[in-house]
Amino acid sequence: MPAKIRLTRQGRKRRPFYHIVIADSRAPRDGRFIERIGSYNPNTNPATIELDFDRALDWLQKGAQPTDTCRAILSYKGVLMKKHLLEGAKKGAFSEEEAEKRFSAWMKEKEGKIQAKIDRLAKSKEDEINKRLEEETKVKEAMAAELAKKNAKLAAEAEGSEESAEEAAAEETTAAPEAKAQEAEVKEKAAEAVEEEKTEAAAPETPVEEPKAEEPKAEEVKEEKAEEPAVEEPKAEVPEVKAEEVEEPKAEEKTEETDKKEE
Repeated sequence: MPAKIRLTRQGRKRRPFYHIVIADSRAPRDGRFIERIGSYNPNTNPATIELDFDRALDWLQKGAQPTDTCRAILSYKGVLMKKHLLEGAKKGAFSEEEAEKRFSAWMKEKEGKIQAKIDRLAKSKEDEINKRLEEETKVKEAMAAELAKKNAKLAAEAEGSEESAEEAAAEETTAAPEAKAQEAEVKEKAAEAVEEEKTEAAAPETPVEEPKAEEPKAEEVKEEKAEEPAVEEPKAEVPEVKAEEVEEPKAEEKTEETDKKEE
């Protein structure tokens, strides 16, 4: 089996880095290899390729078969072009000097294309940076204008507050005598009210007339007496007494009779 020119993967996850090696076609991808002739880093733009040109050409002339990716790398670096020109010189189509001239012209053209690509990428990157700077400057200008408006508004409010404070002070100065006059009037009224309270407290209290009990009229008393049943007193049998035997009643007896009559 012929040898192969292929890549072996290196680097960390999602950041691959490859070695260009000469290995047996039966060996695994990342296994043993015969010789390492370069490296390939696809993480840059354009891709970074380091290649031993003479060793790669020698292995191609010996019959090593490159993989698709390695073929593109060798074509990019001009190894396949040099091999083609050397085969034409061997067949007698042109001399080796002509082959070298053609190869040097091709390499200049290729380098010019590569450099143009690098310049284009750099310019696009610079344009992007300038565009971002312009956008940032516009944003800053807008922010500065807005801040200036806010400051002007605050200044106007401050001036208005100063004017209102001056007006308030003037109003206070004009309203001060009126307020003093009102306070004096209130104090006078309070003093008058206190004096009135003192005079009322010093005045003698008027006697309160108690309601007289209504005396019952004579007619009502008579009616009440008429309503009471008359008690019949037993009549005492008075013995007949002669004129000579009649004696004047004593004072005690009179009192008893008077009591009975009163009852």
